Amino acid sequence: MGDETTDKSASLDRRPIAARRSRLIQRFAAWLATRRVAPNSISLLGMIAGISSGICLAIVGRVECSDRLLFALAAILIQTRLVANLLDGLVAVEGNLKSAVGDLYNEVPDRVSDTAVFVGAGLAAGGSPALGWAAACAAALVAYSRVLGKSLGFDSDYRGPMAKQHRMFVMTATMVFLVLAPVAWRFSIPVPAPWPTIGPIEMALFIVVVGAVVTALRRLSALARKLKGRAV
Repeated sequence: MGDETTDKSASLDRRPIAARRSRLIQRFAAWLATRRVAPNSISLLGMIAGISSGICLAIVGRVECSDRLLFALAAILIQTRLVANLLDGLVAVEGNLKSAVGDLYNEVPDRVSDTAVFVGAGLAAGGSPALGWAAACAAALVAYSRVLGKSLGFDSDYRGPMAKQHRMFVMTATMVFLVLAPVAWRFSIPVPAPWPTIGPIEMALFIVVVGAVVTALRRLSALARKLKGRAV
């Protein structure tokens, strides 16, 4: 079942993720498929997890709740979103449950989730609203560069260095760091002079912005080469 599922997923022009070949993931997808769980519902569940993660981040420092708990919940919800993103396609394949509007459910929830996570991180205590919005816009640009290529008849380009799974890894790693690190480091990571001080959330968002812009430029450059090659 594993090899067949992997082959089918590849034929659906899916994001190349090693976890998709996990037997545990494949068995869970098969279990969901036998119960006729709609892939679009799984996509919506992933979006709810993404929005919830953003809310957890946005209220850090604003409510009477442990900030470490909020960071931990945000990290868990980010990973829940990714698992849902992984399962929706596998369930569609396993249960032959592909929907005519499946592409919309693949794309729209992802854009909402990305925006929620990055804007939420920007609003968190120790974050930067401007960097949060910049990261959300940069992530949308990365997705646009992929969808544009597909709309022109080419396979989806999932190259990095800051594709979705990379962006979420940066944010998850930052949340884990904030759960474990001293509170004083939330606003300023100790760095040697003359480097300016920067908080971990700001650093994560900055890394996402730069990496996403590089990713979009790489994809658009590759698309330009493909278009020129097709015109010859």
